[in-house]
Amino acid sequence: MGTRVRVADIAPPGHVRTPHYLRGRVGVVERVLGPFPNPEELAYGRRTTPLPLYRVRFPMGELWADAEHPGDTLEAEIYAHWLTIEEDPDAA
Repeated sequence: MGTRVRVADIAPPGHVRTPHYLRGRVGVVERVLGPFPNPEELAYGRRTTPLPLYRVRFPMGELWADAEHPGDTLEAEIYAHWLTIEEDPDAA
């Protein structure tokens, strides 16, 4: 919890659960929800190994440059394979 992460900026074909507007954006892990089967594979009837699922918090100003309330937040549940750890710019 509290780790800064970046959502992969990719557009794979097929069934995906990560919204386009979050791809490439940076948020903070708010909560670890546990391992769950990957719905991107289940949609095709494939067996899948459970993956960690995280609730990630994004400031609206990170998502939309013209956000009316840039300090407000949006939370989304995102699977681990979409996330990479992002360096904290305030850490020195």
